[in-house]
Amino acid sequence: MIGSGTLAELSAALQHGETSSRALTEHCLARCRQLNPVYNCLISMDETAAYAQAERADRLLQVGQAGPLTGLPILHKDIFCSGRTTCGSRMLEHFVAPYEATVVRLLTAAGMVTLGKTNMDEFAMGSSTETSYFGPALNPWNSGCVPGGSSGGSAAAVACRMAPVATGSDTGGSIRQPAALCGVTGIKPTYGRISRHGMIAFASSLDQAGILSLDARDAALLLNALCGGDPQDSTALDRTAEDFGARLEAPLAGLRIGVPAEYGMDEPMAALMEDALQVFVEQGARRVDICLPQTALALAAYQVISSAECSSNLARFDGVRYGHRCNNPADIDSLYRRSRSEGFGRETRRRIMLGTFVLSAGYHDAFYVRAQKVRARILQDYTVAFAAADLILTPVTPGPAFALGTRLDDPVAMYLSDIYTVPVNLAGLPAIAAPAGFMNGLPIGLQLIGPHFSEALLLNAVHRYQLATDWHRQMPPEPD
Repeated sequence: MIGSGTLAELSAALQHGETSSRALTEHCLARCRQLNPVYNCLISMDETAAYAQAERADRLLQVGQAGPLTGLPILHKDIFCSGRTTCGSRMLEHFVAPYEATVVRLLTAAGMVTLGKTNMDEFAMGSSTETSYFGPALNPWNSGCVPGGSSGGSAAAVACRMAPVATGSDTGGSIRQPAALCGVTGIKPTYGRISRHGMIAFASSLDQAGILSLDARDAALLLNALCGGDPQDSTALDRTAEDFGARLEAPLAGLRIGVPAEYGMDEPMAALMEDALQVFVEQGARRVDICLPQTALALAAYQVISSAECSSNLARFDGVRYGHRCNNPADIDSLYRRSRSEGFGRETRRRIMLGTFVLSAGYHDAFYVRAQKVRARILQDYTVAFAAADLILTPVTPGPAFALGTRLDDPVAMYLSDIYTVPVNLAGLPAIAAPAGFMNGLPIGLQLIGPHFSEALLLNAVHRYQLATDWHRQMPPEPD
């Protein structure tokens, strides 16, 4: 059970004295040492700190002072400040954060054991984890394929059971897309549900921290610890505490699931989504046909807005205060130019330049302002749709994981990987990805989208789906 148990199962084993946090930590660290050379899921590990946290957790367990997360192992995406934090970039290769991100602090306070930091696309800009300065992470279902991105290291690590859960960030699908391609569950909460303090910014109005786990129940456990206000993040919403697991078992009778007319897909994917919908219908839900007219404009609006915010956020990385600094610059202009050219990878430079262009005089209104108007119309589309439907069902991706290297020289093809996920971030909505079958031997995921603050309903629907299916319990083959 240690090898494949969910957080809920492992928590029960710890509470009943059937195992110890030290034993769980030893198992997961051994798994990381064995598999990371194969899949490159991790950027760093700190075994000494992990064992110290495990020993503290075991002391709390022995005296009956443990909470539901005490002693459970976790991996953090390397976008969350704590110890060495690289964001997958040469720019921050040697950066040691002087403080902990709120996400890390809250989970450490809840007694979780941090095993290490996961690989990611540089500054979260990518859909394949191929833009990482530390090399691509690989998909454990097929090491010749990408694991998705930008949280690909987190998704792949959970899929091959290096840890039962990992944190991620989602700006345009960066939790849900790798979750789908690696066969795990990934939730992006409502914008503002989880503090972004200490999460290195890509696009501040779109970024949201979230969770990659084996199932919906585990995601609920972590959301209970993470959601809430934060005086260090003005966008973190201080709402009444909510138990996201309280309604997991509620029946789905009467649930209205919307199916958008605009989400065209290939026949194999359409068949898998129809099969998933049928599982919900068999549990009492009903299909509702809806329209999201602005869908075709979402990806273009997202690229403009996210690149503009990226250009502003990454301006601080200039080789002066921290981050990569070039050797022997001739003057201050050379220092800036060379430090940034050497420190940032190709995709990050591309987005910075695009963002600088759309914010420049003469183009700001034509591109950035128009994109923001499209964003408002996308949110209005969802508002109308949720008057007719409680949740919306779509695929997460157009297809299964693609081969390494096949889209690196075709940015448009790469960006189209997120065509079903970016509208959610533009509207600030919560959404969840869950395993829904296989195509060509690779996992495929369904996406459920809900109104703002509907995380409990999303988790309930996916939990009921997972009780009726076993896609989420499938494990990739062990490497040779």
